[in-house]
Amino acid sequence: MSDDNNDTNATIVITDIRKALDSLEEEAKQRPACLVVVGGELNGSIFNLPTGETVVGRNPDCSIPLDFHGISRRHFTINVNETEVVLNDLSSANGTYLNNLKLEAPSILNRGDLIKIGSIAMKYLPKGDPERLTYDKLHEEANTDGLTKCYNKTYFNNQLELEVKKSKITGNPLTLLIFDLDYFKKLNDNFGHDAGDFVLKEKSKIIRENGIRQGDIFARYGGEEFCILLPNTNLKQGFEIAERLRKLIEKHSFTYEDKRLPVTASIGVADYRQGVNNGTDLFKRADSAVYKSKEGGRNQVNFFKG
Repeated sequence: MSDDNNDTNATIVITDIRKALDSLEEEAKQRPACLVVVGGELNGSIFNLPTGETVVGRNPDCSIPLDFHGISRRHFTINVNETEVVLNDLSSANGTYLNNLKLEAPSILNRGDLIKIGSIAMKYLPKGDPERLTYDKLHEEANTDGLTKCYNKTYFNNQLELEVKKSKITGNPLTLLIFDLDYFKKLNDNFGHDAGDFVLKEKSKIIRENGIRQGDIFARYGGEEFCILLPNTNLKQGFEIAERLRKLIEKHSFTYEDKRLPVTASIGVADYRQGVNNGTDLFKRADSAVYKSKEGGRNQVNFFKG
């Protein structure tokens, strides 16, 4: 190969690398400022810091709720504006530590600053910082299902407990939907597991594009079972959302290798109300409603009647 060809190939590689780096830089610019947990409970968790005030503490209704030993109900605030990001302790019992020094007065945060409360350490990253992309990738791998890209069971259970605690304090409505694909084992047996995987991914895409709002939590709970947690949504609204999604799944053409696959879903709906003391209680109610849908002939929605 001539030197000219080598030079041309090298130029192409360099150009491709530059394009990839530019793309990552543009992607990073879209990310808000954040706190990344780098020590203690919830290691690897990422908490966005939107413009305005963020309250961190043990109370479930805090912007960032951290219900752990050594953390006050309202521990500290972070205020984000166009020119600076300010950390302020809220007279917490055990103090807020910035770079291992106890915070005595409001302080402006700089990239990489470490904030410690109780046994939890958090790293501050400003808006648009490219390091955020690495943490995003690690967070996604730890908390999402590899096949469907929905949240996984562990992440969902943690969020379910948190949202129930929030509703107990605020009185805001909270509704849980559980989806179970009908006769999924038979579909796998008749058409193969690749077809089953196709259905799971396609169904997830339908729900994600047609039924998930910002703040909703959509997860694959296991096998063919999926959940959607709907904060600030009452039972009637949750039932309407579930019925709309059931119809979309029923009408969608699930075609794999030129074969139309029979796909429907049985759905159960339950909401936070008297008798729900934790996430497990709410899940059991929605699960019993799924069972009612299956007993009633499948491909239908039922809600828990307690």
